Amino acid sequence: MQKDLDFQIKFFEDLIRDDSDFVDALLPLAEAYTKKGWVEKGLRLDERLVRLKPGDSSVFYNLGCSCALLNREENALAALKKALDLGYDDLEWMEKDPDLAALRKSDEYQKLIREYFPFARGNSESGK
Repeated sequence: MQKDLDFQIKFFEDLIRDDSDFVDALLPLAEAYTKKGWVEKGLRLDERLVRLKPGDSSVFYNLGCSCALLNREENALAALKKALDLGYDDLEWMEKDPDLAALRKSDEYQKLIREYFPFARGNSESGK
């Protein structure tokens, strides 16, 4: 597994050496960095990706995950809010994504979920 990850990192780093804005290489490279435990490096790529793809909800979601992993709650929530504003709608994944585990305990995260998913289980008026 580690050798595969090292191979992926080298492969995608080589691709962006020729084109530093090659989104199709930056996306998996950011993910590989995070899996390797290089969350700060992944965060820097996520920040670049939101500049390159400002209308893509998934890149904002990934940025939120990176911020959450680094305990940057305010930044994580802002990125997740932007992802939701852009149409990100996979509540089921958000509720089990290990990257967001610590964030899910916050009142602000719960408020965000209630705001964007008012009819989700447990969010209806009768379910409160």
